[in-house]
Amino acid sequence: MSHEHEYDYQHDVEELERASATAARLFDIRRIIGGLFVVYGVIVTVTGLVATHAEIEKAQGININLWAGLGMLVFGLLFLLWLKLSPTPPPPARVDEPTTPGGTAGER
Repeated sequence: MSHEHEYDYQHDVEELERASATAARLFDIRRIIGGLFVVYGVIVTVTGLVATHAEIEKAQGININLWAGLGMLVFGLLFLLWLKLSPTPPPPARVDEPTTPGGTAGER
């Protein structure tokens, strides 16, 4: 069997594992939920800050946008704090069989 056209599949697998781990950390659901709640919290809080007296009276004298926005901000920031304090662990290191001088791991 010719070794001229051997392809390093192990290298490709390692690259895919690294990319997969990076994607898992990037798209951690806590980051997505926290980020969305922070963005919406800012929008609703600003809406509450610029509310007119008539709008507040519609809600029986409670500035509901302000309170809901602040609640969303706190909730989103708690999710992001949770992500910071308990990050997604990296994938476990792969333990391969040692390679033999004339071939790949596991060939006999």
